Amino acid sequence: MKIGLFDSGLGGINVLNELLKTYPNNEYIYYGDTKNLPYGNKTKEELLSFAKEIISFFEKKQVDLIIIACGTMSSNCLKEIKEMTSIKVIDIISPTINYLKEKEYNKILVFGTNRTIESHIFSNKLSNVIEIPTPEFVPMIENNNIDENIIKNYLKDYQNIDYLILGCTHYPLLIPYFNKLLNNTKIIDMGKVLIKNINLSNNSHNKISLYFTKIDNNLKSNINKIIMMNYSLYEI
Repeated sequence: MKIGLFDSGLGGINVLNELLKTYPNNEYIYYGDTKNLPYGNKTKEELLSFAKEIISFFEKKQVDLIIIACGTMSSNCLKEIKEMTSIKVIDIISPTINYLKEKEYNKILVFGTNRTIESHIFSNKLSNVIEIPTPEFVPMIENNNIDENIIKNYLKDYQNIDYLILGCTHYPLLIPYFNKLLNNTKIIDMGKVLIKNINLSNNSHNKISLYFTKIDNNLKSNINKIIMMNYSLYEI
């Protein structure tokens, strides 16, 4: 099976890594739009323009499935992206919402990009949700320059919550800091939830092709910390 995934940059690599753990024997084609990151401060028109180019790329690669491994695109452009192509499209947010609908809780905190939070996709579909934009997180991660004080400042008023949803696929790289700063809060990694709710074949051959619109040494270093299999890296 040939599976395409995309995000603004490094974040979707976390989702790809979760797929590889369970379904290693597929061909994976990843598109990271690092030239235009972060997506969280872009207009919907800009996002749709980026999405159109990415979907065209996947159609040329003849993928069987497209995974929107991006919270911003999933929350703002899912309907339009599905209308762009006949290829099956899966978003990263819906499985998490469906998962939490079956849970009992008092409070949920969501961290996400500006665009994801402004969409209110979580509070519109779940109760007792606090949505907080965290625009500093993606640049910190992409630049490999984590400031724990920034994370601590966002969490200082939210110690008594049941779930923290990482509403951007970059954010699992901050989980060690969240675990350090939170007590008795369950952290929701949307990539892990997706894997529990997806059924893929696993009888092909492993091939990983990573395409980025801009590549630098930080990106290469961060990819190597996440993906522990052989891959090919291309700049487009």
